[in-house]
Amino acid sequence: MALFEKAPAKINLSLDVLSKREDGLHNVEMIMTTIDLSDRIELSSIGQDTIKISLESRYVPNDERNLAYRAAALFKRTYGINKGVHIKIEKNIPVSAGLGGGSADAAAVLRGLNRLWGMDIPLQELAALGSKLGADISFCVYGNTAIARGFGEKIETLTSPPPCWVVLAKPDIGVSTRTIFERVSLDTIYHPNTNEVIKALYEKDLYKLCANMGNSLEAITGSLHPEVIQIKQAMKSIGATGVMMSGSGPTVFGLVEHENKAKRVYNGIRGFCDEVYLVRLIG
Repeated sequence: MALFEKAPAKINLSLDVLSKREDGLHNVEMIMTTIDLSDRIELSSIGQDTIKISLESRYVPNDERNLAYRAAALFKRTYGINKGVHIKIEKNIPVSAGLGGGSADAAAVLRGLNRLWGMDIPLQELAALGSKLGADISFCVYGNTAIARGFGEKIETLTSPPPCWVVLAKPDIGVSTRTIFERVSLDTIYHPNTNEVIKALYEKDLYKLCANMGNSLEAITGSLHPEVIQIKQAMKSIGATGVMMSGSGPTVFGLVEHENKAKRVYNGIRGFCDEVYLVRLIG
């Protein structure tokens, strides 16, 4: 028996860094939503009590370094499962991009094993389990649109954004989240207006949403990788309604209300980098 789980990518509509914790992590306040760009996870039981990962990507490991592997191992250990699983991952989300691809895969594995082995564990419990492995996994277990607090593990569901198109552009670089957070200066960091973003969501006002989106980490990543700022400026000049970096980067996204304009932005930005996508919001 095999079953499938979609693992949608996420973008940040806001990302605020509030304080540093005693454990070295940072308290954040992030509004995230899922987009129609997904990895595909296939899970099937195998005879041996082991975890096997299969995927075709030279950038993603297929052993215990893989978040999906670690999610399966944690699930088995937590619930005393002495069964094996073969996890096939079809990667469509760019790696080290600020789009939560690894977290989405891990969350899909937790949901999928819950179904595969008939465990009936509530999503809230799976989200708490996922938070032991990574900050974005709790959100990815739920999907849709939500605000994440704490280090990312406290999730409150929000209404979906107004419908629009999303143009994603990932420059040919990888960004380490840890490296970016190490450079955070709480005395000088920019703080977006999270409350106004939430209001815009509930008012279904795309222009208000775009006017108030913000990312505390954007200036830090942009100072290390100027191409992020160049892509952002290009997207704005071509006509995207709102433009922001997602997560710790380097992917930049533009929100565009109408399909024709979105296609113009998509075609215009392809000259700046190879990995460009045109998708819809699904959160």
